[in-house]
Amino acid sequence: MLKGVILAGGLGTRLYPLTKVTSKHLLPVGNEPMIFHSVKQLTTAGITDILIVTNPEYVGDFVSALGSGKDFGCEFTYRVQEEAKGVAHALALAEGFAAGHKIVVLLGDNIFETPIHPAVSDYQAQQTGARVMLKQVNDPERYGVATLNGNHIVAIEEKPKHPKSDYAVVGAYFYDASVFDIIRTVEPSARGEYEITAVNNAYIHRGELAYSFVHGKWVDAGTFDSLTEAHQILLNSLDWQ
Repeated sequence: MLKGVILAGGLGTRLYPLTKVTSKHLLPVGNEPMIFHSVKQLTTAGITDILIVTNPEYVGDFVSALGSGKDFGCEFTYRVQEEAKGVAHALALAEGFAAGHKIVVLLGDNIFETPIHPAVSDYQAQQTGARVMLKQVNDPERYGVATLNGNHIVAIEEKPKHPKSDYAVVGAYFYDASVFDIIRTVEPSARGEYEITAVNNAYIHRGELAYSFVHGKWVDAGTFDSLTEAHQILLNSLDWQ
């Protein structure tokens, strides 16, 4: 059984002043609030037990927008991230919810043109370990960048000044139950955050990190330009949603 986790915290500073009044994950993209996309990605893949992690000031807004999950054919659980200390810090809050099951983790501001369920199927066939999704981009220095050797990822470097490849690690991660033990060993980065790249590199060191490629367009909708692009992507891909 796979469970879903949507991380919808953070401050959304790059989208200010829109985020002065609401979470960026509730901004309209396509015809709906942004977070609806992540929910539908999970439910389309057959994942119906979903945790939403968000900031304390917005949790009521998320409950109002999403409810119990009945309208989406799923069931929501909500957790509050008291401080914005990084993706791995937010993911740690999912340990009790995961209850030993494998999880699919989506960053709530990542928009995909096509369903991710092929990667979900790949992970279901994977016995142990983790999986990430990769996309070739023109500006890899903005992301975690994967170095590949054949069918294996040999390293992931966070926002490198001189990227060794153009494969960005996008905001869709697949983990077994050992991820929470790994998170407990992660030290804060130079910017004071618990980075998901450190978690993924720990799986690389174990020889347990696989990957799938993103098909179609993908965008991290954290800036005004990428928010506009995300809007166009969703308006043009309504056939599967």
